[in-house]
Amino acid sequence: MFQILVDSGANLPAELAKKHRIEVLSFINHVDGKNVTCYLPDQTPEEERARGKEFYDSMRNGLTVQTGLISIGEFEEAFREVLERGEDVLCLTISSGISGTYNSARIAAREVAEDFPERSVRMIDTKNASLAAGILAIYASEMREQGKDVNETADWLLKKSGEMNGVFTVGDLKFLSRTGRITKTSALIGNTLNIKPILRGDKDGHIVQYKKCHGRKSALNTLISLLLDNIVDPENQILGIAHADAYEESLYIMNRITEKIKVRGFINTTYDLCTGSHVGPDTIAIFFMGKDRELTGALSGLKQSLLNRTGENLSRILSPEHVAAQRNLQ
Repeated sequence: MFQILVDSGANLPAELAKKHRIEVLSFINHVDGKNVTCYLPDQTPEEERARGKEFYDSMRNGLTVQTGLISIGEFEEAFREVLERGEDVLCLTISSGISGTYNSARIAAREVAEDFPERSVRMIDTKNASLAAGILAIYASEMREQGKDVNETADWLLKKSGEMNGVFTVGDLKFLSRTGRITKTSALIGNTLNIKPILRGDKDGHIVQYKKCHGRKSALNTLISLLLDNIVDPENQILGIAHADAYEESLYIMNRITEKIKVRGFINTTYDLCTGSHVGPDTIAIFFMGKDRELTGALSGLKQSLLNRTGENLSRILSPEHVAAQRNLQ
């Protein structure tokens, strides 16, 4: 038997983490001189969404957030607790290309290895963020239930992490400029011209720009099209959507995808408060498995006409009947 651990950047809703017996180590944000724990293990989906709305509204109003790493000591304590009860450890972290978290966990794993030579601590650098890590953790929990051991599961994850795609768009470019991903001048010009970039995690775990769109609706439709063009075996996949207080638009994306393909299910959740603070309010990201991370195609031919049909609007997407149907997928 083995225990699965993730950092809170995996963006798993608390209910799903409990259901799949996944332990979450939380990032801490530093806000107005106070420490804010990003992950609260007992929150309902409604409470998580309300907390996210309050947080991202505060960012819209000028709140400045500093984020911190999970320490080596915190990882070591969590690993020892698992190993002492006779279980192995499978730890998935946010990409080493965007955070030092993986390195902290790797050092902690090395520290505990000498004291537990009969046990295994397997580390997975997901080379991605948010639900790209969270969904992989759920798949790992299902393999555990099937009787797979930690090494077989970890070996599978190492291969599949390179097939897990994360693509996203942001609401306000100024938040990308604060993290140094673009210059302040580029952010100002882009916002003035209503430019919405499509960004993705590349094969090395870095966030890179895929293309630029003009306007929010075009960006959302591009995300949908990229998924439709690149997804593999959707009926056996859990798809992910993480949004920074953009719930209505997340339902729009869910609806358009399920109109075109049949999927196993969706996780639709508020962006983790640590990773979300780097990309800002109104960010929307989607996560799915493809044959690799080399995305192809975007808004061509039939998909373009279908996505831009006259009369499409959010009012139909947000009908009570539709919202209820979508919640049943979660």
